[in-house]
This record gives sequence, C-alpha cells and structure tokens, in this order.
Amino acid sequence: MPMRTVTFATLLLAASTALSAHAQSTMDYAQAKQRADADEASLHALTSRAMRDAQARVLDDAIARCAAPDADTSPFVVVAELDATGKVVRTWRDGGTALATCVQAQIAGRTLPAPPRAPFLPSFELRFTPRAAAPASTRCCGPACPRVYRCRFRRPA
Repeated sequence: MPMRTVTFATLLLAASTALSAHAQSTMDYAQAKQRADADEASLHALTSRAMRDAQARVLDDAIARCAAPDADTSPFVVVAELDATGKVVRTWRDGGTALATCVQAQIAGRTLPAPPRAPFLPSFELRFTPRAAAPASTRCCGPACPRVYRCRFRRPA
C-alpha cells in the first residue's frame, strides 16, 4: 500500500474517531437514557446483578448524604457514563429538585464495577413512596428511610 493511501486511511480513521467522540459529547438526556436502557438490557444476568448491587451502594450513600425530612421527593433519573475502569465520568439528570441535583453530584466521580465495554451507561431511576405504602421489595435508601421515604430503582427485566 503506498504511503499516501496509508496516511489518508489514518487521517480518515482519526477524523471518524473525533466525530464519534464529538457526537457522544453532545448527547442529551433523552439520548443518554435510551443508551442506558440498551446498555443495561445487554448485560448477562450475573453482571446485571453485580451492577445493580453496586448502584444500590452508591445510591444508598448518596441518599444518606442528600436526604432531608422535608425534601421534595418528586421522581428523578440520573444517567451515568462509565469509563473502562467503571469510574463515572459524566452524568445527565431528569428532574430539577434539590435532592435530584445533590444525588447527581454524589454519583459523579464514583466507581462502579468495570463494565463489559466503555463507554457504558447505567441509570439510577428513583420514585419515592411513603414508607407505610412501600411494597416489601422496595429497598431502604439511607438512614433517613425509616422516618421519611423508601425509594425503588428500576431493575431491568
């Protein structure tokens, strides 16, 4: 292969990679959530369980740091982008409450299990119900749980 062809192919590959990275960097919440749903659905059952367990630990810590008895507990979603080591390198949020903003900030920079590919996007979906009405399958989120609310996060089928 002549040198010009190799150089052109290399430049084309570099441009393609740069465009792909740019497209990813301009992803909005809806695109990130769609990607998260697909990424989570693609996991093997054991990997999915390990990821959900790690998400629960991160979420329990975030709620413990952010919860307040008078917090606005409107539903919200945080989507995280993981790098190859499992570190959260970017987040998107749907929901504008102080609790949602705080939880997003707590998730940013945390580490989950290394995903099968990078970038990998999991989501944290929170819907709160009064404790008395919470189904038995609902996890308690942090020390504020017995007094205030329980949260449930989505478990992909």
